[in-house]
Amino acid sequence: MEANVIVVGAGIAGLVATVEIAQSGKKVILIDQEPESSLGGQAWWSFGGLFLVDSKEQRRLNIKDSYELAWNDWKSTAGFDRKDDDWGRKWAEAYVQFAASEKREWLRSYGIRFFPVVGWAERGGSLASGHGNSVPRFHIVWGTGPGIVTPFVERMQSYVKQGLVTYLPRHRAEHLLVQNETVYGVEGSILKGSTAKRGEASNRIVVDSFSFKAENVVVTSGGIGANHELIRKNWPERLGKPPKNMLSGVPEHVDGKMLEVAEHAGARIVHRDRMWHYTEGIKNWNSVWENHGIRILPGPSSIWLDAEGNRFHAPNYPGFDTLSTLEAIQNTGYDYSWFILTQKIIEKEFALSGSEQNPDLTNKRISEVLKRAQSGAPEPVQKFLNHGEDFVTASNLEDLVEKMNQLTESPLLKVEHVTSQIEARDLQLANKFTKDLQLAAMYNSRKFLGDKLIRTAKPHPILKAENGPLIGVKLHILSRKTLGGIQTDLSGRVFNQQNVLIKGLYAAGEVAGFGGGGMHGYRALEGTFVGGCLFSGRTVGRSIARGE
Repeated sequence: MEANVIVVGAGIAGLVATVEIAQSGKKVILIDQEPESSLGGQAWWSFGGLFLVDSKEQRRLNIKDSYELAWNDWKSTAGFDRKDDDWGRKWAEAYVQFAASEKREWLRSYGIRFFPVVGWAERGGSLASGHGNSVPRFHIVWGTGPGIVTPFVERMQSYVKQGLVTYLPRHRAEHLLVQNETVYGVEGSILKGSTAKRGEASNRIVVDSFSFKAENVVVTSGGIGANHELIRKNWPERLGKPPKNMLSGVPEHVDGKMLEVAEHAGARIVHRDRMWHYTEGIKNWNSVWENHGIRILPGPSSIWLDAEGNRFHAPNYPGFDTLSTLEAIQNTGYDYSWFILTQKIIEKEFALSGSEQNPDLTNKRISEVLKRAQSGAPEPVQKFLNHGEDFVTASNLEDLVEKMNQLTESPLLKVEHVTSQIEARDLQLANKFTKDLQLAAMYNSRKFLGDKLIRTAKPHPILKAENGPLIGVKLHILSRKTLGGIQTDLSGRVFNQQNVLIKGLYAAGEVAGFGGGGMHGYRALEGTFVGGCLFSGRTVGRSIARGE
């Protein structure tokens, strides 16, 4: 079978690239090792948060944002400091320009709409020239991840009917065909059909082989998030020792094997040590894949303690600086930590990442969304309170600490030590000014209307009975994103290991570090992973459509 282009990977980057190429009249073969039930890849599971700059949603909330502010935040966060950062930096600058200009209207042309309240992720907690978003930029898509994926799936399927796209699930790419330093096709194995549902493990039974030729091949196969062995192998010393135990934030097919295939064909892989893993992971009480973890999207109020019960210092507060907190946790010698909070905090501040954990937003039910403003924890959060093995509750701190100690091999928490820290924190609430920087950050966040309404609880004493019961949550490291990958130019063309472009080979999405081999540098500003896949898939698709 021959076509103009072969796209390897039917996640969101692959879908967008396919649509953009087919739109130009060129024929595309889209292959993926997973069954059709997994069409859309990791974007389907996402909360649907997208990074936008100076949007209408921001302006309605009196958020004053600009390209200049966003680019300064991005550079300060990324910390580009390597020779191999040149292309990643160029991609980053192009992406921020996109987010500040046509991104919103381009998405709206596909029928994608946004929840009116903008979220404030990765708040930084350092200097103005340091990590973090200076203003809220996390725009939640109405419909979450499926709301992003579905329009592109429908567009792709329309091109299938027109004969411009051939979509082949259960086709596992194993080799890129190379001749005269030009990639001209893909070969691999055809896997047995599978009835596995989205996210479930599918079989690896080989029933046949394939070999396809094309003028161009686009690799959009994702990252290494489920390959914990590879994560540990590439783990950077700057983040401490690699965790012995991790939860998986992605299904097991996210194994990074196409990186090896691309490298074998000559592709240049950069920044293997740059990665993005969350620190607020909890074991899913209703798992879809093995070792399935869910991330808590916390507001700023929970008390965050290390395994021995020591409170973390700035900027390691909930929702402020993910990798700084990851480093702090790993440097303790343990790979878990704790939240202590009240019923009032969990009702207002706890959200769970993922489309399946937000059925009201995913299913676009306004009446259900409005219930979030009522008393009581959101239903998905309440289910974790009822069934999650990482949650304990008690009416007093002594009983709570005892229950928390029962969740670990050794009882490391001392009630006197935990009590003294929380009592000291509670004493600071006598005034609206404070030396406690976490409390100061909470007061600051409530100056933003969106946080005051639905994201940050009114500061209150943790130990006052009327604010309870008390809740303890054991937090695990949760694997997620690959920030490095295949290095490309601004058209998505892949460099070889001698830093020369490989004819016929392109890459987009997470496998390319979301663009250029790593447009995030060392750290991300959130809302930029699915967004990076959208942008790089669009860029590559349009480059090929133009014949670049």
